[in-house]
Amino acid sequence: MSLTLRSFFISIVLLFLFPNLAKAQTEGKFIKASIGFASSGSYYIEDYGTQDEVDVMGGGLYLQGEYIIGLKSWFSIRPYAGAIFESVDKDQNVQNQPQYKVTTNAFLMGGKVRICAPIPWVAPFIEGGIGTSIGKFETFTPNVNFNKSTILMHIPFSVGLAVGRHHNFEIGISGYFHPAAKQSTGVFALGYTFPLD
Repeated sequence: MSLTLRSFFISIVLLFLFPNLAKAQTEGKFIKASIGFASSGSYYIEDYGTQDEVDVMGGGLYLQGEYIIGLKSWFSIRPYAGAIFESVDKDQNVQNQPQYKVTTNAFLMGGKVRICAPIPWVAPFIEGGIGTSIGKFETFTPNVNFNKSTILMHIPFSVGLAVGRHHNFEIGISGYFHPAAKQSTGVFALGYTFPLD
């Protein structure tokens, strides 16, 4: 078990044993802004044939804003809106080969909940929820051919650390799973939280 995961479970136990020590997240209302790098890939591990020559995974910019409703010092509800803009470099040197690619270019909206461990200065958290993506999705691999501009359901999941004296800064890894397009998007992002009251 990794050190971060072990710390997270220990923190959850401490949260229930000593709830008055929970200072990882403040009750109230906040806005969080995040920016990062997104990369999309297919659910399937496949033999792409030309994987050495063609970049299959899409990569690009990730932006997101959240309205945070802190109900407890360790629990919050988070409606969110954001966007992912990805592309794949085209290799003009590949002759008579399909251009396999997995990209997402969409606006995201939905809701999630966060459970945060009460550790001063560095607080691990985990999030999950459900949302909608509106945009263009391409999953073109040897076994999948999905290319649509549409509205799809997605499932967000995140883990990360809220750091600083007031836990205003965040470092996180997120996943947005699009079952209909048979693809998922991984995100590495940095965030900052602004209090509203």
